Amino acid sequence: MDPTADSLLSRAAHVLSPRADELIHDLEQYLRREVPELWDEPDIAQMTRENVAEHVLAVLSGIEHDIEPWRIDPPAADAERARRLAQRGKPVTAMLRAFRLAHSRILDLLLEELPRLTSDAELINAETRKLIALTTGYLDRTSETGVLTFQAERDRHLQWRLSVVNEASVRVGTTLDIARTAQELADLATEHFADAVTVDLLDTSSADEPPAKGTLVVRRVAQRSVMEGCPETNSLEAIYGESPVPPQQLQRYTDGSPPARALITGRSSRHHLGPTASMLLVPLCARGSTLGVAQFFRHHKPDAYGDEDLLLAQEVAARAALAIDNARRYTHARATALTLQRSLLPRSTPALSAVEVACRYLPAAAQLGVGGDWYDVIPLSGARVALVVGDVVGHGIHAAATMGRLRTAVRTLADIDLPPDELLTHLDDVVIRLAAEVSSEVSAQADTESAGDIGATCLYAVYDPVAGRCALARAGHVLPVVMTRDGTADILELPAGPPLGLGGLPFEAAEIDLPEGSLLALYTDGLIEALDHDIETGLTLLRQALTQPAPSLEAACDTVLEALLPADRPHDDVALLLARTHTLGDRQVATWDVDADPAEVARVRASVSEQLTSWGLEELDFTAELIVSELVTNAIRYGRPPIQLRLIHDRTLTCEVADAGNTTPHLRRARVFHEGGRGLFLVAQLAEHWGTRHARRGKTVWAECALGAPDLFSAAAALDLEGIPGVV
Repeated sequence: MDPTADSLLSRAAHVLSPRADELIHDLEQYLRREVPELWDEPDIAQMTRENVAEHVLAVLSGIEHDIEPWRIDPPAADAERARRLAQRGKPVTAMLRAFRLAHSRILDLLLEELPRLTSDAELINAETRKLIALTTGYLDRTSETGVLTFQAERDRHLQWRLSVVNEASVRVGTTLDIARTAQELADLATEHFADAVTVDLLDTSSADEPPAKGTLVVRRVAQRSVMEGCPETNSLEAIYGESPVPPQQLQRYTDGSPPARALITGRSSRHHLGPTASMLLVPLCARGSTLGVAQFFRHHKPDAYGDEDLLLAQEVAARAALAIDNARRYTHARATALTLQRSLLPRSTPALSAVEVACRYLPAAAQLGVGGDWYDVIPLSGARVALVVGDVVGHGIHAAATMGRLRTAVRTLADIDLPPDELLTHLDDVVIRLAAEVSSEVSAQADTESAGDIGATCLYAVYDPVAGRCALARAGHVLPVVMTRDGTADILELPAGPPLGLGGLPFEAAEIDLPEGSLLALYTDGLIEALDHDIETGLTLLRQALTQPAPSLEAACDTVLEALLPADRPHDDVALLLARTHTLGDRQVATWDVDADPAEVARVRASVSEQLTSWGLEELDFTAELIVSELVTNAIRYGRPPIQLRLIHDRTLTCEVADAGNTTPHLRRARVFHEGGRGLFLVAQLAEHWGTRHARRGKTVWAECALGAPDLFSAAAALDLEGIPGVV
């Protein structure tokens, strides 16, 4: 009697069960050829092998024991394997195709056994329909469960990846510091998908330079490892075979090494470093340039890196590369602006008898960039000195360039000895013209950084050590502070002046007495303004800091900055100028009133010769007498009384002749037939400097002679009269 269909299916499965291992091996080889993507990674291949074996055994066992298809339990680890496939980025189609091919293979083997067990065609036909329905039901149920599990894990993994990328957008690039940005990348990666991270940047001067061929020099700017109690460098060497490189250390990538290939080609790659370790190499590329390479290592996590991990690392690294490139470009622009700023500031202050000075300039925090604060110390005629502090509105290279132009303008205006209020009036015109130039440039080209009005503030002071007086005027600038020798620090109440660039408003100067040893503090608003206190509090702190004992002005500058500024960087540029005043007494200054009579010239020359002898400057006797003769003669002939002659014995010998006239003498070339016009030419040849300064009443013509110079006219032959135009 022929067996029934159910018993026949059971017998067929019973026949194949002893050959299960052989069937599993043949099926594995078949799937390796048909679905190679499930076998290219060792851990995925092992998971697929286990999955094939368990499914074959489950199907044969269910058929052999005549279990309904919906009651055949799939392998317990089936769902977990589907999740792992989703985590590793394998397509769901590969899993479904493997299910279908395995189902088809097992079905063929069972159908081949049926004719061997019976010759009843109808029974074989019925059994075939039963077998197809059974295996198809099992395939549908396991495929549906696998797809649902795969898709759920896929969605969860995508959400996790998006959250990591989102977090990277927030946490990486919080500052414009290159090293900190790279470290933020390493910290984020080790928290989510890496056991160790290194970030190396090309050691190039510009982010726009392409990688060099051959050996590549990089700098280790960041690294981190999750190995507890083990330094990053030691763990990288012990686990991943990486040579230990200290932070900020230069190293060389040899030609052909994986990191070098990543830098040259700009392509990411995955590498297996051993049975349990893997690595991702992701070049840091931004705006068409390769900045460096990030290496992500995995050792403790259960799975080696897959395609999904590489994609995540690329997305995070792309954001980090853009932030690093922004930081590098900003660092380059800031360094350029800071270099420009410092090159436009005085490299050193001149040695003067009138004042002892100490200066400081501190740029603002990195987020703001270099500003336009400046200071200057300008020697003037008559042993006087001009002290200048200014502040250009804004930050960046344009503010620094504007500062340089204004400083040059101030020096030019100071060279013609303008009073402080008149100098600021002319400087105001300069700022207005600069603003007009910038407006025309902005309209011609889109330059957002240079857009906007140019504005500045300035405080200009002129100290006269002979009179012991100081004239000051300000254009919207903060008030200076003066400390007398008794230790009292007070704010100088000066007339308010508008900021530079407004135009049409007057400036007013004030004169004050500054006794010997007074300390004058000029500064910009960045010194007294802060986020945690107002200007009044800053002024109080400044006055208190100035009253603190200090062994020198340099130490006093440090005391002021430590008392008013934060420990890291100020929120705005700071310029500070401290000047301690000195006076020139009667031993260094000699004055004579001169009558408007040509006969006075001889008397004046004799007085000058006598005074020089008392000062020990006999070597300048002939030169000074000649200069005084020319200047006094011009004052008597072309000026108006009263006329006064003054000699100042300082670092140079200064001869000054003042009169009430306003006519400015000019140097000109005298012709052969001209009777005069050679006096100022002689003065210009004999003196180091000469010029004219105007006062509210009258003018002063002055000339300076260097001390210790040889007597150029000890003999008449030493004077090259033929070289003087108009002299025959």
